[in-house]
Amino acid sequence: MSRPRSQAEYLARLVPPSVAGLNRRSLLAGAAGAGALLGTGLLAGCGSDSDSGGDAKTVSLGSNQSDPKPKDVIAKVMDGFKTSSGVTVNINTVDHNTFQENINNYLQGKPDDVFTWFAGYRMRFFAAKGLAGDLSDVWGKLSGYSDAFKKASTGDDGKQYFVPASYYPWAVFYRKSVWQQHGYQVPKTLDDLNALGAQMKKDGLNPIAFADKDGWPAMGTFDILNLRINGYQFHVDLMAGKEAWTSDKVKKVFDAWAGLLPLHQPDSLGRTWQEAAQSLQQKKSGMYLLGLFVAQQFNNDEQDDLDFFTFPEVDSTIGAKALDAPIDGYMMARKPKSEATAKKLVEYLGSKDAANITVKNDPSTLVANTGGDTAGYTALQKKAAELVGSATEIAQFLDRDTRPDFASTVMIPALQQFIKDPKDISGLLTSIENQKKSIFTS
Repeated sequence: MSRPRSQAEYLARLVPPSVAGLNRRSLLAGAAGAGALLGTGLLAGCGSDSDSGGDAKTVSLGSNQSDPKPKDVIAKVMDGFKTSSGVTVNINTVDHNTFQENINNYLQGKPDDVFTWFAGYRMRFFAAKGLAGDLSDVWGKLSGYSDAFKKASTGDDGKQYFVPASYYPWAVFYRKSVWQQHGYQVPKTLDDLNALGAQMKKDGLNPIAFADKDGWPAMGTFDILNLRINGYQFHVDLMAGKEAWTSDKVKKVFDAWAGLLPLHQPDSLGRTWQEAAQSLQQKKSGMYLLGLFVAQQFNNDEQDDLDFFTFPEVDSTIGAKALDAPIDGYMMARKPKSEATAKKLVEYLGSKDAANITVKNDPSTLVANTGGDTAGYTALQKKAAELVGSATEIAQFLDRDTRPDFASTVMIPALQQFIKDPKDISGLLTSIENQKKSIFTS
């Protein structure tokens, strides 16, 4: 596959064929299990079931941006909305992982008027369940988005339920000063990566910072190894339930990962991604596979010392051009207390003004609106944009490219079990496959 020639082509590739072809019936088939999947507790939403139909002076936002930097950026963006509209935004911030695990019950209860979420399968899943508001008329007022962005925001019924705000690539991050001190070179192959890790160990570093307390970070490692070893099409077909987890191809991924585990920071199941990122920031770890948001854990005067490389090649016939690059943005509750005010907020969140505030205050993301002033990008952001532009295939992320019940109830415990004890790979994959069959045929 050729490199994407434009942002539109990049975005078109964000929607796997296996996901784009899903219909309402196939999505609804998994709805019954979603309550168990996403948690039993309700998030404390501020919305109501009444709809006045008119403008209101306040609107509520449910936000999963709980880390200090993105939380601050969200606050600044909402201040911008208040200045332009006179409407106050009451922000209900919930820990990112808790937000994701409880989203189903949250949306079925009394959610906030607008909430943060993701493009892709997970957006379609809740739109198909009738748990999100139609934003098609808002899209008629937006500018700075290509048709491909619109496609990434469209539900199975052809209506838009999502407004993109930002996107970011996953890569292997490191501190330039540490690498210069030791004379490290960017690895080109998996063998090079193993050799580099062995040298880092000798130099007293954790070669690869690693954390999986919250369940999702390890998915990024699986994604990239599967993309490198088996290629993009196999990966998205596996996510869609079309390939067997017991195949030799999948076993090869876990075998490769087992070989890398000794290079990973130990005791990862008790560590958050922020703590792992801080070990990189503190020069205790040599590198870290994560999204661009890792930059949130670095001080402003350290941003220029942060660099990255794309995960190296494993199979020369497949290469190293595929990557994860998810889209984040906003959705509206199905019954906001004032639909007009909620849509006014979502329209602002999709504007170049909101994008400009984000660029000015957050060096850890790339804004989706092409009208945003990206002249303010850091060197790291510019390089990240170039990386995305050079990718030949782009995935969203494991828990966004597959059924949410499969990701949460099967893959999180399975990957954590593998990290804890990587010896019985065959037994693990048999268990995953049996559970997959049950979920995907329900």
